[in-house]
This record gives sequence, structure tokens and C-alpha cells, in this order.
Amino acid sequence: FGFLEAQSAEKDSLLWLNYEYRLAQNLEFADSTETILEEADYLEFSSLDWYPVDTNFMVWARLELTPDTEPFDMPTTTDRKSRYRQYGILHFQLSDSTFALPVYRNLRLKSIPKYQDHLFFPFTDLSNGFGTYGGGRYLDVTIPEGDSILLDFNRCYNPYCAYNGRYSCPIPPAENQINFKISAGVRYTVKH
Repeated sequence: FGFLEAQSAEKDSLLWLNYEYRLAQNLEFADSTETILEEADYLEFSSLDWYPVDTNFMVWARLELTPDTEPFDMPTTTDRKSRYRQYGILHFQLSDSTFALPVYRNLRLKSIPKYQDHLFFPFTDLSNGFGTYGGGRYLDVTIPEGDSILLDFNRCYNPYCAYNGRYSCPIPPAENQINFKISAGVRYTVKH
């Protein structure tokens, strides 16, 4: 069992996890007690519109911690403010482009056991308004034990407010612009 076989097995495992993730997301949207959809959209819902899983959008990032950053209010799509702190900088590469973008921690959620190791990576990219939600998308990641973190853009998703106006969603900060087209994760269409 050599190095190439190990890499292939890891990719197969990641692909399988992506399919499980997609199934769970679709089931949540289809569940009348869990769905965020408005009633008319819920009645027509069959599946989110996903890009095909692409291993080119599974990249390892180096996490540079920024422990001295001050808490701030991240603007949202309503008057509500969300309190965050920049947790670190993610250094990663997509194709021939390198990026160094902030990742955040929600100060309210970090006290809830389910979210204690949760980081929030909101971003905009060149697909926004051209196949994905115009206001950007989100990626949830887990605080790693070391300084390496997997960014699997196949799991990026649209803010809830893309589907239902009753939600207040954080607006990705200007510094979280990826000058690259992320053709991965959930697409955005008016009808789901």
C-alpha cells in the first residue's frame, strides 16, 4: 500500500463524505420542521443545485493565528450585527493563484458546545451573480489541532437569506474576495 494508493484512498474518502454532506443538506431543506425555504419554494423543492464534486477545490491551507485581533461587528443583510473576531489568516493556493484571507470566529456561538471548534469563512468570488449567489457564499471549517486546515469548497453554501428574506446573514468582508471562479458547492438559482 504505497503513497499513491494512500492519496487515492484519501480522495475517495473525501468524495464519499461530500456525497453524504449533500444528502444531509438536501434532507434538511426537504424536512418541513428544518427547512429554511419559504412555503412556495418548499413545496417545489427536490434538491439543491450543486456543482459536480471537484477535487481541485479541495485544498490545504496553512492557518496563521491572529490572537491579538479585536472583536468587531460584521454587517449583515439587516440592521442586526454579528459579533466576530478574526481567528486567523488562511494561506492557500487555487490553480496558480495564492491567497491569504481571514477566517472568523463567532463570539456568541463559541460558548455553545456544538460550535466550540467552529470557524466561519465567508467569501466572494468571480462566480457570484454568474451561477452562484451574488452576495457571496460561506464555508464552515473546524479549528485544527495543528496549522493545516482542509478547505473543501465543494461544501460552500449560500446564505439563508438567499432563500428566505426573514433571515439576517453576515455580509462577507471586502478582504474576503477570492479573485478566482469557485465552481464548487451550491449553485444559486431563483427556483431551488
